[in-house]
Amino acid sequence: MTSKPKRDFHVDELMNPDDTVFTVIDYQPTQINSINSMDRAQLIRNIVVTQKIINAFHIPTILSTVNVATGRNQDTIPELKAVLPNVKSYDRTSINAWEDEDFYNAVKATGKHKIIIAALWTEACLTFPTLDAMREGFEVFPVVDAVGGTSVTAHETAIQRVTAAGAQPTTIAQLACELQRDWNRTETVPDFTNLMTEAGVFLKLS
Repeated sequence: MTSKPKRDFHVDELMNPDDTVFTVIDYQPTQINSINSMDRAQLIRNIVVTQKIINAFHIPTILSTVNVATGRNQDTIPELKAVLPNVKSYDRTSINAWEDEDFYNAVKATGKHKIIIAALWTEACLTFPTLDAMREGFEVFPVVDAVGGTSVTAHETAIQRVTAAGAQPTTIAQLACELQRDWNRTETVPDFTNLMTEAGVFLKLS
Protein backbone atom coordinates (compact mmCIF):
# COMPACT_ATOMS: atom_id res chain seq x y z
CA MET A 1 0.00 0.00 0.00
CA THR A 2 2.86 2.36 -0.77
CA SER A 3 2.11 4.97 -3.41
CA LYS A 4 4.74 5.91 -5.91
CA PRO A 5 5.97 9.52 -5.75
CA LYS A 6 3.91 12.06 -7.64
CA ARG A 7 4.94 11.97 -11.28
CA ASP A 8 7.05 14.69 -12.83
CA PHE A 9 4.59 16.51 -15.08
CA HIS A 10 7.18 16.62 -17.85
CA VAL A 11 6.80 12.87 -18.36
CA ASP A 12 3.20 12.39 -17.22
CA GLU A 13 0.92 11.31 -20.06
CA LEU A 14 -2.14 11.83 -17.88
CA MET A 15 -3.67 15.19 -17.00
CA ASN A 16 -1.57 16.66 -14.24
CA PRO A 17 -2.60 19.82 -12.33
CA ASP A 18 0.95 21.14 -12.58
CA ASP A 19 0.94 21.30 -16.39
CA THR A 20 -2.70 21.95 -17.24
CA VAL A 21 -4.83 24.98 -18.08
CA PHE A 22 -8.62 25.09 -18.43
CA THR A 23 -10.21 27.08 -21.24
CA VAL A 24 -13.93 27.80 -20.85
CA ILE A 25 -15.48 29.47 -23.86
CA ASP A 26 -18.86 31.09 -24.60
CA TYR A 27 -21.12 29.87 -21.81
CA GLN A 28 -23.52 32.69 -22.56
CA PRO A 29 -27.34 32.77 -22.69
CA THR A 30 -27.61 32.74 -26.49
CA GLN A 31 -25.32 29.73 -26.77
CA ILE A 32 -26.96 27.86 -23.88
CA ASN A 33 -30.40 28.39 -25.38
CA SER A 34 -29.35 26.95 -28.73
CA ILE A 35 -28.00 23.67 -27.33
CA ASN A 36 -30.00 20.64 -28.45
CA SER A 37 -27.55 17.80 -27.83
CA MET A 38 -28.32 17.54 -24.11
CA ASP A 39 -30.65 18.97 -21.48
CA ARG A 40 -29.72 22.62 -21.00
CA ALA A 41 -30.22 22.67 -17.24
CA GLN A 42 -27.97 19.62 -16.95
CA LEU A 43 -25.39 21.33 -19.14
CA ILE A 44 -25.29 24.28 -16.75
CA ARG A 45 -24.93 21.99 -13.74
CA ASN A 46 -22.16 20.07 -15.50
CA ILE A 47 -20.07 23.08 -16.48
CA VAL A 48 -20.39 24.52 -12.98
CA VAL A 49 -19.21 21.32 -11.31
CA THR A 50 -16.41 21.03 -13.88
CA GLN A 51 -15.24 24.52 -12.98
CA LYS A 52 -15.37 23.65 -9.28
CA ILE A 53 -13.13 20.63 -9.94
CA ILE A 54 -10.69 22.86 -11.80
CA ASN A 55 -10.70 25.30 -8.88
CA ALA A 56 -10.15 22.52 -6.34
CA PHE A 57 -6.93 21.49 -8.08
CA HIS A 58 -5.73 25.09 -8.51
CA ILE A 59 -5.64 24.87 -12.30
CA PRO A 60 -5.66 28.27 -14.03
CA THR A 61 -8.78 29.15 -16.03
CA ILE A 62 -8.84 31.19 -19.22
CA LEU A 63 -12.40 32.48 -19.66
CA SER A 64 -13.68 33.86 -22.93
CA THR A 65 -16.89 35.26 -24.36
CA VAL A 66 -17.96 36.40 -27.80
CA ASN A 67 -19.60 39.68 -28.81
CA VAL A 68 -20.29 41.11 -25.37
CA ALA A 69 -18.46 44.38 -26.08
CA THR A 70 -20.30 44.77 -29.39
CA GLY A 71 -23.64 44.50 -27.61
CA ARG A 72 -24.71 41.50 -29.65
CA ASN A 73 -24.46 39.03 -26.81
CA GLN A 74 -24.71 38.77 -23.03
CA ASP A 75 -21.93 37.86 -20.62
CA THR A 76 -21.12 34.46 -19.10
CA ILE A 77 -24.12 32.95 -17.30
CA PRO A 78 -24.31 33.92 -13.60
CA GLU A 79 -24.16 30.33 -12.37
CA LEU A 80 -20.71 29.93 -13.90
CA LYS A 81 -19.48 33.43 -13.11
CA ALA A 82 -20.21 32.75 -9.44
CA VAL A 83 -17.46 30.10 -9.34
CA LEU A 84 -15.01 32.25 -11.30
CA PRO A 85 -14.17 35.02 -8.84
CA ASN A 86 -11.41 37.35 -10.00
CA VAL A 87 -11.01 35.50 -13.31
CA LYS A 88 -10.55 37.86 -16.22
CA SER A 89 -12.80 37.37 -19.25
CA TYR A 90 -11.43 37.78 -22.76
CA ASP A 91 -14.15 39.03 -25.09
CA ARG A 92 -13.79 38.34 -28.80
CA THR A 93 -15.40 38.86 -32.16
CA SER A 94 -13.76 35.75 -33.65
CA ILE A 95 -15.69 32.48 -33.56
CA ASN A 96 -12.37 30.68 -33.09
CA ALA A 97 -10.91 31.81 -29.76
CA TRP A 98 -7.43 30.76 -30.92
CA GLU A 99 -7.61 33.59 -33.49
CA ASP A 100 -8.09 36.20 -30.75
CA GLU A 101 -4.70 37.59 -29.73
CA ASP A 102 -5.59 38.28 -26.09
CA PHE A 103 -7.02 34.80 -25.52
CA TYR A 104 -4.16 33.13 -27.37
CA ASN A 105 -1.53 35.08 -25.43
CA ALA A 106 -3.26 34.31 -22.12
CA VAL A 107 -3.12 30.57 -22.80
CA LYS A 108 0.52 30.73 -23.91
CA ALA A 109 1.48 32.83 -20.88
CA THR A 110 0.49 30.02 -18.50
CA GLY A 111 3.37 27.91 -19.82
CA LYS A 112 1.15 24.82 -19.63
CA HIS A 113 1.17 22.10 -22.26
CA LYS A 114 -2.15 20.36 -21.61
CA ILE A 115 -5.44 22.16 -22.27
CA ILE A 116 -8.73 21.02 -20.79
CA ILE A 117 -11.42 22.64 -22.91
CA ALA A 118 -15.13 23.31 -22.53
CA ALA A 119 -16.88 25.45 -25.11
CA LEU A 120 -20.20 26.10 -26.82
CA TRP A 121 -20.88 25.01 -29.47
CA THR A 122 -18.96 21.74 -29.81
CA GLU A 123 -18.94 22.01 -33.59
CA ALA A 124 -17.42 25.48 -33.68
CA CYS A 125 -16.03 27.13 -30.57
CA LEU A 126 -14.65 23.86 -29.22
CA THR A 127 -13.51 22.29 -32.47
CA PHE A 128 -11.61 25.21 -33.98
CA PRO A 129 -9.30 26.12 -31.05
CA THR A 130 -8.79 22.44 -30.29
CA LEU A 131 -7.48 21.76 -33.78
CA ASP A 132 -5.32 24.89 -33.77
CA ALA A 133 -3.86 24.20 -30.32
CA MET A 134 -2.91 20.65 -31.26
CA ARG A 135 -1.15 21.92 -34.37
CA GLU A 136 1.05 23.97 -32.04
CA GLY A 137 1.91 20.96 -29.90
CA PHE A 138 -0.64 21.22 -27.09
CA GLU A 139 -2.47 18.16 -25.79
CA VAL A 140 -6.19 18.93 -25.64
CA PHE A 141 -8.87 17.27 -23.51
CA PRO A 142 -12.52 18.18 -24.28
CA VAL A 143 -14.91 17.56 -21.37
CA VAL A 144 -17.65 15.91 -23.40
CA ASP A 145 -20.43 15.98 -20.79
CA ALA A 146 -19.92 19.68 -20.07
CA VAL A 147 -20.23 20.81 -23.71
CA GLY A 148 -22.98 20.76 -26.29
CA GLY A 149 -23.92 21.39 -29.88
CA THR A 150 -26.90 22.53 -31.89
CA SER A 151 -27.90 18.89 -32.38
CA VAL A 152 -26.80 15.46 -31.21
CA THR A 153 -25.34 14.87 -34.67
CA ALA A 154 -23.43 18.16 -34.62
CA HIS A 155 -21.98 17.44 -31.17
CA GLU A 156 -21.01 13.84 -31.87
CA THR A 157 -19.52 14.65 -35.28
CA ALA A 158 -17.40 17.40 -33.75
CA ILE A 159 -16.09 15.10 -31.00
CA GLN A 160 -15.28 12.48 -33.65
CA ARG A 161 -13.44 15.07 -35.74
CA VAL A 162 -11.22 16.39 -32.94
CA THR A 163 -10.59 12.87 -31.64
CA ALA A 164 -9.45 11.74 -35.07
CA ALA A 165 -7.07 14.71 -35.08
CA GLY A 166 -5.58 13.69 -31.73
CA ALA A 167 -7.74 15.25 -29.01
CA GLN A 168 -8.39 13.12 -25.92
CA PRO A 169 -12.05 13.33 -24.84
CA THR A 170 -12.74 13.07 -21.13
CA THR A 171 -15.73 13.21 -18.80
CA ILE A 172 -16.35 14.97 -15.51
CA ALA A 173 -15.76 11.82 -13.48
CA GLN A 174 -12.65 10.83 -15.43
CA LEU A 175 -11.28 14.36 -15.15
CA ALA A 176 -11.68 14.40 -11.39
CA CYS A 177 -10.15 10.95 -10.93
CA GLU A 178 -7.23 11.76 -13.21
CA LEU A 179 -6.43 14.94 -11.30
CA GLN A 180 -6.86 13.31 -7.86
CA ARG A 181 -5.03 10.10 -8.81
CA ASP A 182 -4.29 8.96 -5.25
CA TRP A 183 -6.35 8.99 -2.04
CA ASN A 184 -3.10 9.74 -0.18
CA ARG A 185 -3.26 13.26 -1.62
CA THR A 186 -5.48 14.19 1.25
CA GLU A 187 -5.59 17.95 0.63
CA THR A 188 -8.00 17.56 -2.28
CA VAL A 189 -9.95 14.49 -1.09
CA PRO A 190 -12.80 16.46 0.58
CA ASP A 191 -13.42 18.58 -2.52
CA PHE A 192 -13.08 15.53 -4.76
CA THR A 193 -15.64 13.58 -2.75
CA ASN A 194 -18.08 16.48 -2.44
CA LEU A 195 -17.90 17.34 -6.13
CA MET A 196 -18.36 13.75 -7.24
CA THR A 197 -21.46 13.71 -5.06
CA GLU A 198 -22.64 17.00 -6.56
CA ALA A 199 -22.10 15.57 -10.04
CA GLY A 200 -24.19 12.52 -9.16
CA VAL A 201 -21.27 10.13 -9.48
CA PHE A 202 -21.20 9.25 -5.78
CA LEU A 203 -24.41 8.61 -3.86
CA LYS A 204 -25.29 11.13 -1.21
CA LEU A 205 -25.22 9.28 2.10
CA SER A 206 -27.52 10.37 4.89
